[in-house]
Amino acid sequence: MLVHTAESGEKLYSVRAASPRLLSIKTIRLFAALADEFSGGCLRFTSRNNVEFLLADAGKVEPLILRLESEGYPVGGTGPSITNIVHTQGWVHCHSAASDASGVVKSVMDELFPYFTSMRLPAKLRIAFACCLNMCGAVHCSDIAILGLHRKPPKINHGTLFKTCEIPTTVASCPTGAVRPVTVDGKPSLEVIEGQCVLCGNCYTVCPSMPMNDPEDGVSIWVGGKVSNARREPMFSKLAIPFLPNNPPRWPEVTTAVKALVELYAAHAQPFERMGEWIERIGWPRFFRLAGIPFTRDHIDDFTHAGETYKRSVQLRRSPAWNLGG
Repeated sequence: MLVHTAESGEKLYSVRAASPRLLSIKTIRLFAALADEFSGGCLRFTSRNNVEFLLADAGKVEPLILRLESEGYPVGGTGPSITNIVHTQGWVHCHSAASDASGVVKSVMDELFPYFTSMRLPAKLRIAFACCLNMCGAVHCSDIAILGLHRKPPKINHGTLFKTCEIPTTVASCPTGAVRPVTVDGKPSLEVIEGQCVLCGNCYTVCPSMPMNDPEDGVSIWVGGKVSNARREPMFSKLAIPFLPNNPPRWPEVTTAVKALVELYAAHAQPFERMGEWIERIGWPRFFRLAGIPFTRDHIDDFTHAGETYKRSVQLRRSPAWNLGG
């Protein structure tokens, strides 16, 4: 629960509960009824899919909490805890998803549930999921992020492409120029230059004859992002684990990896220190060592403009971060 106090001394109480991102009409009606009963009809949904009831009467806070918990909606996600995981559509709806969203999020939060209902972490911890690298799920600015990965370029169905796709539009949809017009069996079609394809799925968005899904698709884990600038500037997340397989329905490899990172952060970070701030303090070499993650060529940023963020000065300061001994 949060208490907001105005300059006049009046108080507003926020009771936050977890809810799934995809809600049934029955659940929405339940929340509306609870709002009418306890908070004068006032509620809101947070950016991470929690439902928050806004109460002016302190006497109704405890009864609302008990009612929510009896209905199966745990109260928590405030302060130094894990709030609900913001995520994309996944296999439920998205046509270019490399992994499921609801299934992965459910599996991960089942393991991390004690960190939602308590305040045992050094600071708040935000987890996000995006089912492909278009990143609809804020994975670029979350403490821990799960990102779906395609591993193969689109498959082209030459037999239907000229009937279902507008070739100039499909060519123009590719941001790297990897899609080119060709003629196959005397009919107009397309080809994909694999060396230029970044597996974004834009072509499939406008051309259903170029599906992206493949059994070898999986996920990667990113760490260290945040939007907050309370103690230092916002940070982008960086790659930690390059690839983990899709193993529905419980995704054991992904769940184990995320839980291990949360527990590592909980054991080593200082109070009020976000995950990215903790990693920057101890240094990335030590983080990889503590996490037991091997450093591979996949961790090297080879983006065209990556050099603009590299340290290019010869002035290097020795710090504890240089100690790889643990």
